[in-house]
Amino acid sequence: MIVVHHLNNSRSQRVIWMLEELGLDYEIKQYKRDSVTNLAPNTLKLIHPLGKSPVITDGDITVAESGAIIEYLAHTYGKQLIPEIGTEAHRQYTYWMHFAEGSLMPPMVAKLVFDKVRASASPFFVKMVANKIADKVMAGYFGPNIAANLEFVNTHLSSNKWFAGEQLSGADFQMSFPLEATVARGVSKQFPAIEEFVSRIHQREAYLRALEKGGDYDYA
Repeated sequence: MIVVHHLNNSRSQRVIWMLEELGLDYEIKQYKRDSVTNLAPNTLKLIHPLGKSPVITDGDITVAESGAIIEYLAHTYGKQLIPEIGTEAHRQYTYWMHFAEGSLMPPMVAKLVFDKVRASASPFFVKMVANKIADKVMAGYFGPNIAANLEFVNTHLSSNKWFAGEQLSGADFQMSFPLEATVARGVSKQFPAIEEFVSRIHQREAYLRALEKGGDYDYA
């Protein structure tokens, strides 16, 4: 039996969605973020040494990292979610599987960190210096990278229903989390194709079932 070690408001929601699309039997073990640090509880380290989500267990097999989990599930239970090797669809599939966490998420996480620095810095003179540093770094590097990445994704989705073309693939599950976060934070208004993609997945019956089973998820 597949067990999803699921942390609220995390990348593991896309794993539950994939399992629902595949119609597989699975169980969910819920974990809650610390209310102060927003980090996963230490109990997740009993499943994987890094104590992060998502992690799945499938019998005596443990798989961590979203991309590895999606590929494991596709290769093991859902080869229809992997385009035929040697095709343009498969090249796109491979690219977007890596792009999600390799290019798109790092500057987005950096922005989140700098936003928290702005919010938590004190006293006043420290906050002022922290804000100036954060503003300079965001304006000079992370901000332009986020905008360029989102424009790139939006252009691709403007001429493709799904990331690998006309058929749903593992790349769509992998790309869903950062794009959901983008829409939820209200920074996607100038990227209509991204908003359309997120709306499309949010209307899928399997996604709705996954949302009901997964619990708290602020990005839906």
